[in-house]
Amino acid sequence: MDDDDRIADVDDVPADGTLLFTARDGFDETEVVLTRLDDERDRDDEGVVAWKNYCQHWTDVRLDKGSGATMRDGELLCEKHGATFRASDGECTHGPCEGATLDEVDVTVEDGGVYLADDRFGFDSVGPAADVDLSTGARIDFSGN
Repeated sequence: MDDDDRIADVDDVPADGTLLFTARDGFDETEVVLTRLDDERDRDDEGVVAWKNYCQHWTDVRLDKGSGATMRDGELLCEKHGATFRASDGECTHGPCEGATLDEVDVTVEDGGVYLADDRFGFDSVGPAADVDLSTGARIDFSGN
């Protein structure tokens, strides 16, 4: 793999949260979240998956706002309206977008590193995009805050 596509060490990807990174498609930025799956899963990517960082109900709502998405029982939680998405396949199991699926971004694990393997994007940086965060505001949320 090309070092330009290296996102992070596998050990930096949490199993109970997410690691946020930014990918580029030309001038457009796309936020992506990485998470690790349970060890019992049999996947070629050593249990690391990547999803575009937005809820399928309201695509202006980010799952990870920069400090890790909330996870509960192997599912990503949208804190705005309580939708839950299975980390293993991205399917919404509860909430207003039940049955919808998060958009997957291809990654691979090699020599202890996680690499962007999706031909649609180039790796930009770890962390949020420079775009304005549209997911903040006065809408009701389920964060407990």
